[in-house]
Formats: sequence, structure tokens, C-alpha cells
Amino acid sequence: MQPTASQSAANPIKNDGQTLPNTIVKMTITPLSIPEVLLIQPKVFEDKRGYFYESFNAEKFNDLTGLNPNFVQDNQSKSSYGVIRGLHYQIHPKAQAKLVRVVEGEIYDVAVDIRENSPTFGQFVGVTLSAENKSQLYIPVGFAHGFSVLSESATVIYKVDDYYSKENERGINLFDTNLNIDWQIPEHKRIISEKDMILPILSNI
Repeated sequence: MQPTASQSAANPIKNDGQTLPNTIVKMTITPLSIPEVLLIQPKVFEDKRGYFYESFNAEKFNDLTGLNPNFVQDNQSKSSYGVIRGLHYQIHPKAQAKLVRVVEGEIYDVAVDIRENSPTFGQFVGVTLSAENKSQLYIPVGFAHGFSVLSESATVIYKVDDYYSKENERGINLFDTNLNIDWQIPEHKRIISEKDMILPILSNI
């Protein structure tokens, strides 16, 4: 069973049935079933006015993860319910790590391991990211990324550590039967671009 984030930042996150510390008190970074993929819950300060939190702090991120990504570009997309985007990645020398969050609505966010020599090659992790739970997903180089929109609409923002390159962009079919990803959208309500519909399956890349 793939891990999912809780839907409220005020509640503990549950990952594969285990309760993690309440992230209002402390920022947490949790390796998922593919441990290079990280679920991040920021420290959130709430009072009667609303809330405040640091959506990204390079020094804290580097200290807690041991990583040192040089994020150079922020991307933002808005999509309606039923939209499924992916599974996208870039090849070297323009491969990208991503840090994904949602500022409006809710998505099911997926990372697929496409590293040829990885023991988890061809496996994926999926989490629910929402404006309410404020969770973020760190996806390293060597993974394809996609998401489906579970709410009426969703606005997604993600950092990348290299610039977009049309020559190096690649993709995997969302409905590769070997991956068998449940995008949580009924077939008759799916909205997918023609470009994404014709992407090859993983075994053909």
C-alpha cells in the first residue's frame, strides 16, 4: 500500500500505518518506501490571525536531509478536477530534482523510480499533497513525476534544480500496466493531454 499524507496540518501524518510526530510542533522529513523520496512537513505557526510557515529554507533543508540542491526555477500550474499530468522527467545533462507543494486544492502526487540499477526500479510512491496539509514531496534525480487533481481545482508549485530543456524532456505513460498506478480519478472524468496519452511505457524507454 502506498503511503499517503494526512489532510490536516494540525493532525499527525500517517505513513504506512505509523503515526509520526505532530508537525505543528516540529518540522519533519520522512523517507518513504523508496527512501530517497522525502515527505516534508514544515513547522506551522497558527493563531487567530491565520498561519505562517517557511515553505523553503535552504540551510534547514540541507542540514536535515544532507542534500544540497541548487534550486534554480519555480514552476506553477493550475488544473481542474480530473486532470492527470505526467509522468515527466528530464535526462542528463538536464535531469532535475523537484520539491513539490500545493497552495490551493489537493492532488495525488507520484514519483516513479527509473534508475536502471536501483533495487526499486519500476516502483513508485504516492502521497496526497494539499493546501490544507501543507506537505511537500522531494523527488530526486532519476524519478519520473506526475499527479492527479482530486479537488475542484488545484494550484501546484514546484522547485527544480535545473532549467527546463525541451531537448532533454521525456515521459512515461500514465497507464503503464506494469506500474499499475491508481490515479483516483474515474475513467470518464480523466482530463489528459494528447502529448501525455502517447508517452511510451517504462520498458520501452
